[in-house]
Amino acid sequence: MRATLRWVHSDLRTHRGEALFIVLATAGVVVSLLLATALFGYATNPWQRVFTQSRDAHVWIHTAPSADARTLAALDGVESIAGPYPTESATVASRGVRASVELRGTTARPAIGRPLLTSGRWLDGTHPDGVVLESHLARALLAEPGDVLALPGTARTLTVAGIADSAEPRYRPGERPGLVWALPSAVRAPDSEVTGLRLTDPDDTDYAVQRAVTVLGAGAVSEVSTWQQARSEAQGDTRLLGQVLGLFGLGALLAAGLAVHGAIGTRIRGHLRDISVLKAIGFTPGQVVRVFLLQHVAYALFGAVAAAALTQALGRRIPGRLGDAVGMWQGLPGHTAALLAIPVGAVLFIAATTGLAAWRAGRVSPVPVPRTAAPATGRLSGLARGALGLRLPPALVLGWHKAFPRRPRTPATVARLALPLLLIVVAMSAWTTIDRFHSRPDQVGLAAALTVRPDSEVGDRDVRALLDRDPRIAAAHAGVEVAALVPGQTATIALRGLGTRQDPYPYALAEGRPAHGRDEAVAGQGLLDLLDVHVGDWVRMTVGDQPQILHIVGRSIEPENAGRVISTSLDTLRENDPRLRPTLYQLRLQPGAAAHEVADDLDRAARGHLDVHAVPNPADGLSPLRGVVLGLIAVLALIGIVELLTVIGGSVREGERDLLALKAVGLTPRQITAITVTATACTALAAVLLGTALGLPLAHWLIDTQGRSSGIGAGIAQGPSPVLLLLFGAAAVLGAAALAALPATRAAGRRLADTLSAVA
Repeated sequence: MRATLRWVHSDLRTHRGEALFIVLATAGVVVSLLLATALFGYATNPWQRVFTQSRDAHVWIHTAPSADARTLAALDGVESIAGPYPTESATVASRGVRASVELRGTTARPAIGRPLLTSGRWLDGTHPDGVVLESHLARALLAEPGDVLALPGTARTLTVAGIADSAEPRYRPGERPGLVWALPSAVRAPDSEVTGLRLTDPDDTDYAVQRAVTVLGAGAVSEVSTWQQARSEAQGDTRLLGQVLGLFGLGALLAAGLAVHGAIGTRIRGHLRDISVLKAIGFTPGQVVRVFLLQHVAYALFGAVAAAALTQALGRRIPGRLGDAVGMWQGLPGHTAALLAIPVGAVLFIAATTGLAAWRAGRVSPVPVPRTAAPATGRLSGLARGALGLRLPPALVLGWHKAFPRRPRTPATVARLALPLLLIVVAMSAWTTIDRFHSRPDQVGLAAALTVRPDSEVGDRDVRALLDRDPRIAAAHAGVEVAALVPGQTATIALRGLGTRQDPYPYALAEGRPAHGRDEAVAGQGLLDLLDVHVGDWVRMTVGDQPQILHIVGRSIEPENAGRVISTSLDTLRENDPRLRPTLYQLRLQPGAAAHEVADDLDRAARGHLDVHAVPNPADGLSPLRGVVLGLIAVLALIGIVELLTVIGGSVREGERDLLALKAVGLTPRQITAITVTATACTALAAVLLGTALGLPLAHWLIDTQGRSSGIGAGIAQGPSPVLLLLFGAAAVLGAAALAALPATRAAGRRLADTLSAVA
């Protein structure tokens, strides 16, 4: 044991930089995996916690006031019901921010769908104008308990009594109204009722919805929302972050394991004489294997423990959503188990990848094999000899030949170095795709910057005149958006009529063609998946008690409503209902126009009769991903440097046996240095080309797969620009050459006596 510790100590002193890189790479991998686990927990558990504690309903059904929703309590599979509660659609304003809301009349806190108060108090009969806001709505309105909410167009006001969490689908500007609990007396003009169904078997939700719609009648049901939809929306904001971190964490773990495997293999080839000496003084093959294996497992263990300690101590201090995720994850029951399992799994994985190389060390003969002074790279190929005949610089030709000798280790070396470069290309593609949402929103289904919804007191002509007077508005597309029931009446989708045949709305199409003719429409990926239909099929839906049959001629990129949107022209919907009038306007702005300034000016000019909202951009919720991508690129670059140092060390060691021959043919130390630098640069160039060639299609596939699963649809992936890829490749090659310059110079300047001892 004493001799083993001496060997380990001597080796650590000789290769301190390589050991440090292995430790840092392992730490970066473990941190990535821990953050991924925290984000997965943050994406799922908050909603699940609220749903369980509030005993929320599995289904919420909005019906006409005339429907007798109490009969749903007698349905098979319904455990209990909440309501029915009278509801009123309204618009509230606070501190210059307006929001569409649903006033829900209730008195005592219900047993089913019981809101969880986070601040303030519940409704009190002594304050008839008091309301409780859902927490996401309160954040959008910048409202706190005690604030007064105005109802534009009326003299009514409401006072915020409290703020509560709810497991129901959250507020989305221009897409879903916010939830406001109020006393029944505050719901002065109820236009519908809402009833919650708590089921005995949540897996039978679709069947229960179908039975409920059948009992009430399709014409009496205006909207249906289920617990699966609410959970999907709650997870959507952070699930992508967790998936990205998990994917790159696993990829980095694989790259780190392979890099360590290559480092041990190269070290063993460079220390054959030392291993022979160890065996000659009494080390058994098993002891030699344990020396190398335990040494590198110790590096990995140190990095994993450091990563776990740093994440536990400083993780919650990370700015933004990552810090919030780590803070919440640390309070979950499975936190301690994950904090132990992930570092242990990473160490075991690295140990498994290094086991084979360490096993090879145990097979080294105890009798040192003399090295020959013949070039280890073998005979020159015909191409290399031809290049020398053309009087190309010998250093370049010999360096290229040294980088790609005819042996199986070369492709493995290139593959190991290409893996972190491939993942960096994928990370850059993710960054570029997010930038595309901001710089070219029209290409990802966000052609409009503002949505305008006039109240009932403003006519279409007045709105048109107001919009036409603003030169910053490039186009205003009138339209309507209503909730429709799908065939089978198991879910609600968004039916949108936008633009006219003469002035169509510019949808971003990923498949098919635009909808120009009668009864033609384009649909999002979420709707196609929900109905199990394809472009070219006909679909039937129900709006109230009126059927609507449309021919899907294209698939549009739909960032809203999880892609469960079918869009046609306003003319098509008017053919089915001539009395239909526009209820919203989608505004496209001139280049350089500020959306918030246009919105403020329109609100003042309309004197409160317009509800103006910025179109939400899904990339806004991915802003933490930029920092994540940078961190991942740093980790992967670190792993690449570890592998590159291994390549350089192996090249320098193998060059020792060529040094006498190269000097004998008249090459100067500078030329000999250039051979090693060129060989390293050629290896890096091959890895860059391989990583880029495989990384770009892989990135497109991963991003489009995520877009398809989220309902947005494939077609959103955007690869890095050729200039960025060229700079990335140049940086990798030049960096490799710079790292190789110093050790190559030192090796080329060695004395002949030292060289003779190295090859003896």
